[in-house]
Amino acid sequence: MTGPIPNAALLDPPPMTAERFAAIERDVARVLQTEQDVVVLQAEAILALEAVARGLGGAGTTCLNVITGPYGAHFGEWLAAGGAEVVDLEIPLERAVRADEIEAVLAERPEISVLSIVHAEVATGTVNPMAEVAEVARRHDVLTVVDAVASVGGHALGIDELGLDVVMVGPQKALGGPAGISAVTVSDRAWAALAAAPNPWRGSILSLLDWKERWIDADRTQIPGTPAVLELLALEAACARVLAEGLDAGLARHARISAACRAGVRGLGAQPWVDEDDQACRLTTAVRLPDGVDRAALVDRAREAYGVVLTPGGGDLRDVMVRIDHMGPAAEPRTALAGVAALGAALTDLGSPCDVGAGVRATIDALAG
Repeated sequence: MTGPIPNAALLDPPPMTAERFAAIERDVARVLQTEQDVVVLQAEAILALEAVARGLGGAGTTCLNVITGPYGAHFGEWLAAGGAEVVDLEIPLERAVRADEIEAVLAERPEISVLSIVHAEVATGTVNPMAEVAEVARRHDVLTVVDAVASVGGHALGIDELGLDVVMVGPQKALGGPAGISAVTVSDRAWAALAAAPNPWRGSILSLLDWKERWIDADRTQIPGTPAVLELLALEAACARVLAEGLDAGLARHARISAACRAGVRGLGAQPWVDEDDQACRLTTAVRLPDGVDRAALVDRAREAYGVVLTPGGGDLRDVMVRIDHMGPAAEPRTALAGVAALGAALTDLGSPCDVGAGVRATIDALAG
């Protein structure tokens, strides 16, 4: 190969010092608005989820795992793999869990000590009511473990105010950051529970206790392992962008685009997967496929004819819904307008007529309001 190497600067990033690593952790804490310990893990969010499941899901532990989509189901599998008894609470995929449903299980099974739940399930387009869930968990004195990989930046969470014990975060969704890094917030109660396990998970990349011992308790003077410099710098930049916009402004932007997109879908004559607006995830608008419409053909038509990517549903929903994603920097008016117009036009092209003009007008009216 001859000539200059494209993006050669990426091959020689500046060194990552312990001081800068710790500063990035503080940036993450500011974005999350928490005083709890933040552990930045140098891998995608799947590692954060597995690390928490392995740490808290040991033998002798009974966990209530709320399933409102595929990510909740996977977390339960990881808890069980660690030896925990897992009580799955499966909720219809077109709605959020209700606090009274969780209350009923905790009242019936007082031995449950851990409650795990996904805040926002992008795969199904739902968001769970964390304030009500956290109140129930406090009454029953169970640890709350929250998968907020998607929600943070698009939905308010209130980690400290709600008393959430463990929250897993990935910056690649509403925060608009890199996918190859993640973070976990850990309360004092959760650290104590991790340490008190009969066989604490140690000597592993999945061990949060190892990170605490080697990094937090050692005054953050030496980074355990080799730092993933590019991912850390990208996380730093993502946090800076979020903080520069303002946390409340970012939440409001996601809410505005979500409302406009849902209004546009209804204007088309299509049916949102989640009927209730307050149960709909603000990062995506999930749409139920009309009878007789092939999902693959619809996605292909929207992309090839109109230049818009529609995302299939997750898991069992792959062939019954599509999504218009609007998260992070993409939560902007043109995403909603293009998504609604392309969805309506592609459905019409495939023999399921929509009122594209009405859908676009409804989107515009919602944006203007």
